Amino acid sequence: DYKRSFEQYVQAGAKIDAEQANYLAAAHTVEPLLEKLNAIAELNAYATRNNAETEARITMWAICAAVLLASLLGLTVALIISRSITKAVGECLGFASRVAQGDLSTRLLPKGESEFGTLAVALNRMTEVLEERDAELNQSNTLLQQEVRQHQLAAERAEYLTYYDGLTTLPNRTLFSKLLNQAIRLARRDGKQLAVLFVDLDRFKNINDTLGHEAGDLLLQEVGKRLQGCLRESDTVARLGGDEFVVLLPALHDAADAEVVARKILAATSKSFVALGQEFRVTASVGVSTYPKDGDDEQSLMKNADIAMYQAKEEGKNNFKFYSLQMNANSFERLALESSLRRALDHGEFQLHYQPKIDAHSSRIVGMEALLRWQHPELGIVAPTKFIPIAEETGLIVSIGKWVLKTACAQNVAWQQRGLPHLHMAVNLSRRQFSDEGLLRDVTSILEETGMSADLLELEITESTLMHDVDKAIRTLKAFRDTGVRLAIDNFGTGYSSLSNLTQFPIDTIKIDGSLIHDLSNHAENRGVAEAILAMGRNLSLTVVAECVETKAEADFLREHACDEFQGFYFSKAVTAAKFAELLEATTTTAQEA
Repeated sequence: DYKRSFEQYVQAGAKIDAEQANYLAAAHTVEPLLEKLNAIAELNAYATRNNAETEARITMWAICAAVLLASLLGLTVALIISRSITKAVGECLGFASRVAQGDLSTRLLPKGESEFGTLAVALNRMTEVLEERDAELNQSNTLLQQEVRQHQLAAERAEYLTYYDGLTTLPNRTLFSKLLNQAIRLARRDGKQLAVLFVDLDRFKNINDTLGHEAGDLLLQEVGKRLQGCLRESDTVARLGGDEFVVLLPALHDAADAEVVARKILAATSKSFVALGQEFRVTASVGVSTYPKDGDDEQSLMKNADIAMYQAKEEGKNNFKFYSLQMNANSFERLALESSLRRALDHGEFQLHYQPKIDAHSSRIVGMEALLRWQHPELGIVAPTKFIPIAEETGLIVSIGKWVLKTACAQNVAWQQRGLPHLHMAVNLSRRQFSDEGLLRDVTSILEETGMSADLLELEITESTLMHDVDKAIRTLKAFRDTGVRLAIDNFGTGYSSLSNLTQFPIDTIKIDGSLIHDLSNHAENRGVAEAILAMGRNLSLTVVAECVETKAEADFLREHACDEFQGFYFSKAVTAAKFAELLEATTTTAQEA
């Protein structure tokens, strides 16, 4: 085995040597080929390097060209974008400039959905809001200017009305005061006289109430013009208020010149007026005071002219009076009466007298009228004509009237309790009472308190009071009628009521005014009016009472024309409650014996 292994080893070695020889032989064959390949490889490598360098140069130039082209493209795009932005910015600047100049109607045209498009929409919306705000501001400004103008006009009007009367455009009390004081200073310096004339229209209230306030205003305007026509250019006429005017006559040489003007004023105002298709007449009462005789200051001259004017009214109106010291005494007397009147009710100074109403056919007493008397502790009996107007003006008539009503009702009940006839008690109501809101309540309360039957109370209201406000008068009368109280129109025939008005009033009695009864036999006009009233009373089924019957002739005439009742001195004056009870007892006894 060892030998065989060795032989195998020798064989393998020989084989290896053979293989090595073959390898060497092949190596000698391959070596030139490798050298050749190496040369080729070197050639290829050189060529490759040249190609790479060429490609690198080409790539570099390509990159440079691309960069240049990109730059050119970028520059072009930037230029286009810049121009677009510049245009948009220019449009925005132009838009802003137009807006700044006040053109809020300008708008930008949105282009696409770019930022500038969005900005254009926002700016347009902003301008719309500004335009709306501007319109609101302009409207507010216009309203503010109108309000300012109205305030200016109101201020100018207020300043005008400070010195002038709004209705007549005449100077008012304030301006007249300045002019009068100036005239007094000049008269004192120059040693001259001046006159102040108070002018008050007579019965103006009746016209105002009957024809309406519009007619009254037209009348006042016309009176103002007529007064101006009576004066010199240097004279002044002013309206103090209501129907009161005042005239200033400066630099007079003689007080008699004032009389000339006063007569002119009376003549001018007495001419007929036409307003709203109605023709009517008024008159005036004029009071005159002069400087320095009747006063040396405004207050004295105005007060004394006013006193003189009231004196002219008391003496019949449509007249003028110069101030005198006697008038001042009368004025103080009036003030004293007013002061005493305020205490009279509390001091029990009032009393009632009763005047009987006589049946025209049987001559029996069928009723009575309660008449107020004032027993002054110092002056004695004060005539009603003196204190009733003062009570009206001061408003005391309401409380005095309530006392009269309560006292009269209580007295009538007392007579009934003595077994005397149940008669109608007539009580007068003044205009102030009739317009008092509490009158109906007071009447019903007094009837309940005294226990007198409502149908025995007759309330007398003057014709002029009813005509003051016809509609309200009708409502008030109907309210009284519902309580059962009787109603009478007093002093009928001297006012402005018509037949149509008379039929509207729910009344029971009309009393013919005493001025129409006086001396009927010698006054055909009075007879005609009396006959017409009596006929109207019969046709309307009203009781007709004649007041102030003082003679047999008057009674006979009234009886012949179917007058229902008489009242007057021919039968009896107003007497105290005790004497009236005696009259009732006497007539009752006579009637029983008959």
